[in-house]
Amino acid sequence: QVQLVESGGGLVQAGGSLRLSCAASGRTYSPYTMGWFRQAPGKEREFVSGISGGSTYYANSVKGRFTISRDNAKNTIYLQMNSLKVEDTAVYYCAGDPSAGALRMIKDYVYWGQGTQVTVSS
Repeated sequence: QVQLVESGGGLVQAGGSLRLSCAASGRTYSPYTMGWFRQAPGKEREFVSGISGGSTYYANSVKGRFTISRDNAKNTIYLQMNSLKVEDTAVYYCAGDPSAGALRMIKDYVYWGQGTQVTVSS
């Protein structure tokens, strides 16, 4: 079993930056594909970004502003979020799956964290 724990959320003004972290534990290696999703109040959970092996991929809404990366030695992935907008406000979830590929759907991932709140004020 793999446990995922997110951190780094908080309150930031529009135009600011935050870096989210997701640490994987429970095995000697983190899942091959890791991703970030978010869920705003009253909305469905949506894909944000993923990393599979050395490949990264993004939702169009965050492309050019967010950067996903991973540190395999620490079993941790990161989401650097720049130029934040009010509409980026949501609970951000880390997800992981042993499969390879550009996984973008909730059902593609077997492991999930508890989420971290990101609030962007105007």
